[in-house]
Amino acid sequence: MSDIHKIFTPSGPLPPPRTGLLTAFEPSTRTLKAGYQLAPQFRALPVDIVFEKDVAVTLRDGVTIHVDLFRPVGDAKVPVLLAYSPYGKAQGSSMSVMGVFGLVGLDNKIVSGLEKFEGPDPAYWCAHGYAICNPDLRGCIDSEGDSVLWDRQEGRDAHDLIEWLGTRDWSNGKVGMSGTSYLTVAQWFAAAEQPRHLAAINPWEGVSDVYRDLVLRGGMPDTGFAALLQNGSFFGKNKKEDILAEAERYPLMNDLWRDKIPDFDRINVPAYVVASYSNTLHTAGTFRAWRRMASQNKWLRIHNGQEWPDYYDEANVEDQRRFFDRYLKDQKNGWEDTPTVRYALHDFQGGDRVNLPATSFPPADVSATKYYLDAGRRTLGTSAPADKANAAYNVDLNPNAVSFIVRFDQETVMAGYPKAHLWVEAQGNDDMDLFVLLQKLDAHGTPLQQFTVPNHNARIHDLTDHGATILRYKGSDGRLRVSARHLDGQLSTSDVPAHSFERVEKLWPGQIVDIEIDLLPIGLVFYPGEQLRFVISSRNLTGTLMPGIREYAGANSGQHVIHTGGEHASYLQLPIKAA
Repeated sequence: MSDIHKIFTPSGPLPPPRTGLLTAFEPSTRTLKAGYQLAPQFRALPVDIVFEKDVAVTLRDGVTIHVDLFRPVGDAKVPVLLAYSPYGKAQGSSMSVMGVFGLVGLDNKIVSGLEKFEGPDPAYWCAHGYAICNPDLRGCIDSEGDSVLWDRQEGRDAHDLIEWLGTRDWSNGKVGMSGTSYLTVAQWFAAAEQPRHLAAINPWEGVSDVYRDLVLRGGMPDTGFAALLQNGSFFGKNKKEDILAEAERYPLMNDLWRDKIPDFDRINVPAYVVASYSNTLHTAGTFRAWRRMASQNKWLRIHNGQEWPDYYDEANVEDQRRFFDRYLKDQKNGWEDTPTVRYALHDFQGGDRVNLPATSFPPADVSATKYYLDAGRRTLGTSAPADKANAAYNVDLNPNAVSFIVRFDQETVMAGYPKAHLWVEAQGNDDMDLFVLLQKLDAHGTPLQQFTVPNHNARIHDLTDHGATILRYKGSDGRLRVSARHLDGQLSTSDVPAHSFERVEKLWPGQIVDIEIDLLPIGLVFYPGEQLRFVISSRNLTGTLMPGIREYAGANSGQHVIHTGGEHASYLQLPIKAA
């Protein structure tokens, strides 16, 4: 990496909306008595809890970070759950976190406010014989050093903290990791470092490749959410990594980006992975990590909602505790009898099926089935058209998209990984940014969608008509910059193409090239008469991940041509379950 370096920018103080009631730096130890409420809107503590605040921990390079510790009162040695993220360790009571709960429709009384954002609640876990560690990472809030974003440095730091936690006189020597989103990503990196005291992980939706999932999905510099993450989550006294400047300086895969991919082959602890089909930031990364991690004891649950309501759901917390009781307390509770995979099927009409058991994902009775595009009829069919045809659109006109439809005459279930294999041509340009989407239509042709959160009020409708994809699921999407079409032969499979992103292959006039686009995995039921619509466009069809994020506009001009039939038999590959 001699000529490839991280780029840093000055950090800044924690802003008031992200400041919690216990943010002030006050090293101390006290007991929070049963019935204690941090504020009236939060859950009261069911048991006495020892609260050690702003405890100093020194990492291997001499940097000192600070952690908050919550543990049961008494002499029993207990396991620890680590909630690892840059979000302030006392941010659970901040206006920003309470606002997120309100946005998705969660009552703040389901938590104590002592939890880290997206992490386990000490009120619950201490009552069940666990300690909770909420750290401020390197460079964050009052901790020393410069902060980094999702890479192996974080893995090394997490390793050191886990080893420190596992040797406290109140610890039973076993540490687990829990939490969603950033707290999930940290688990991949920490587990790959193989700390001796790490006994189990519970990743609950998260990126597993910063290049492919966060800053350059499909080879496009779509950095709207990266900007929100960098500018809205990393606060401290020194510097923070400038992921936006790095994406601009290093648009191709290199050692900096490879350092931000966990070494999945080294993840060997028991893992209970939770995923969804609907999070356009997390879905691909969670499924990728599940497939590639080396753990012999690993379970996957695919739910049908959004991660925050799912994570704090009472039944799901109990399910999580059964996993940790087995591996952090050595309880013989039958967890191993849990199906290897539990998956969901959406139907977008209130009839979702959940917790369907399987031994793999896709389930064993799923077959990859090709549906060929017919540009003449604008249909999808299981036989390749004999006649060549094409469908084209001008990227500056409306519509700047073409679509293809198939109607199902019997119940059809899809569970697995869709992909598109297309023959495309650019007229008037040497590149194409392509966006694709699988939509479900009812028997009358109306697109069907589904909210993923309990809140269904007018504001959520406004926010999700275009964008806010984590709140409203509109179908499986994919994207690719055609000049980045080169496939990675080692990472690609017959179901999931993976692009190398190491080269740029521009198009010349009249050149027709075949490309493969990975779409997010799906679990979807089509009833008799319902239809599937496959859309190809020059614009982002689903919008941004969250409200208020800058939307990426494709780098397009001229005309896009989709070729079908004959020697250019474009197709959509769908994971069809046996009837």
